[in-house]
Amino acid sequence: MADAAHTRRVFSGIKPSGGLTMGNYLGAIKRFVEMQNADYQSIYCVVDMHAITVWQEPDDLRHATRELVAAYIASGIDPDKSILFNQSQVSAHAELGWVFNCVARVGWMNRMTQFKDKAGKNAEAVSLGLYAYPSLMAADILIYHATHVPVGEDQKQHVELTRDIAAKFNHDFKVPDFFPQPEPIIDGPATRVMNLRDGTKKMSKSGQSDMERINMTDDAALIAKKFKKAKSDAEPLPETLAGLAGRPEAKNLVEIYAALSDTTPEAVIAEFAGAQWGRFKPALADLAVAKLEPISLEMARLMQDPAEIDRILAKGADKANAIAQPILDKTYDIVGFVRH
Repeated sequence: MADAAHTRRVFSGIKPSGGLTMGNYLGAIKRFVEMQNADYQSIYCVVDMHAITVWQEPDDLRHATRELVAAYIASGIDPDKSILFNQSQVSAHAELGWVFNCVARVGWMNRMTQFKDKAGKNAEAVSLGLYAYPSLMAADILIYHATHVPVGEDQKQHVELTRDIAAKFNHDFKVPDFFPQPEPIIDGPATRVMNLRDGTKKMSKSGQSDMERINMTDDAALIAKKFKKAKSDAEPLPETLAGLAGRPEAKNLVEIYAALSDTTPEAVIAEFAGAQWGRFKPALADLAVAKLEPISLEMARLMQDPAEIDRILAKGADKANAIAQPILDKTYDIVGFVRH
């Protein structure tokens, strides 16, 4: 029987590909902190092996990895409460990933929409890693027998694939309870934060203009400026949530306000019904500065001591490996590998 039957364990990770945005914070890190304080054993990873599916300058990757750890900690993740580490320090991820490469089917990979989005028309020229990374993502989750995975809406398909891989492994090797069926957790406002200049596009670190996103390293003045200049529309805020239909920029700003204030879009509409943008956007800017500036300042302080960040990662990797290695050993026994 898998230990997942006894342990509620949450796993999630973010790629250190540089330039964390408020979208990463509201869509992922903020929820990681909330789950850390709930009834779970929480494991949070910097998925640096996923980052290299596209080219990364080695020095940039090291910096981005440490900056992401700084963001985790500055946002409230406590390395003494949660296991916090970078993926490449726990080799069981890659080892189980290979086993899952041999369980997953090519047809499953061909249905993954994120690969099509990222590869575009040049699919023949991208790395094999970019094509196969969903099976490594499944290994990231299942190497800990994780039961819950907080993800954004755009990652739900990967958790569904993880469930398929777990089910096929359990069926093929006649171990019905070995790998659990992890549950995706997609809840709360602003699980998908949109662009401040185009409410139909996701907020991204790779967008053309810096004004379309809030970077987690932005200072108070820049955060306020970006929200005050955020695209809106000519209409005041509606009386009900239904009135936001067909108004993507308005909907995005209301959802960001709700997420930052730990309330609901309905409550925001109730407070600001009929308000013009000249009232709402300055209120949103003040709220964002109050919530995000302390994180930005603490990230900068933590980045002054990279050796301490590396020490935290090494300690977390030891804790992660203590869970992962026995599960990998059992997997190898099930598969039929001869071991000492």
